[in-house]
Amino acid sequence: MDASAVAEYLKQHPAFFEDYADALADIFVPHPHDGHAIPIAERQILTLRERTRELERQLAELLRNGTENDAIGEKLHRSTLALFAARDLETTLAVLSHSLREDFGVPQVAMRVWGAGPGVAALPELEAVPPEVRDYADRLRGPHCGAEVAPGSRAWFDDGEALASFAFLSLRTDATFGLLALASPDPQRFHSAMGTVYLLRLSELASVAIARFLPAS
Repeated sequence: MDASAVAEYLKQHPAFFEDYADALADIFVPHPHDGHAIPIAERQILTLRERTRELERQLAELLRNGTENDAIGEKLHRSTLALFAARDLETTLAVLSHSLREDFGVPQVAMRVWGAGPGVAALPELEAVPPEVRDYADRLRGPHCGAEVAPGSRAWFDDGEALASFAFLSLRTDATFGLLALASPDPQRFHSAMGTVYLLRLSELASVAIARFLPAS
């Protein structure tokens, strides 16, 4: 019999452990960490303890993630209230930038919005952008995170050459009308494997808040 056959036999005949309890007590197996021989019953206890520790670790991680998500949700709620209390485009853009920096700890925030029409303040966010920026924003189907930058966007930031990771979010309702850019000198702040659920919600929130003050297309 090979090892798998023995294991299968024991699974099919659980009474074996009752019928041969004395023999079982005489079986010694290697300690999983120290290497010395220990009774099989003690090894089972150690295995159960390790499983318990792993379950406790997973539970602690779930609780930590839940707490972090609650905190993000609360910040997003405050941002929503502040954005919809804004009465013009200039205030909306300022509230959005402030919330991202102060509430969410984003080191640098930049935006470009096109189609605002005449009669608006001369804001950096409303500066003209080349067609490739508009094309880039229109092609995005979700937040893009990583070290790559949108065409010409590094110049939008203070000390842009020192930045190492970015997140780019399209601003759109019926049509794309802007690009929101987040940046950090930390290469791991925005990376390609990160979750983007809240970034997507943020882009949707920012899009609706800004679109209120843009001419109807």
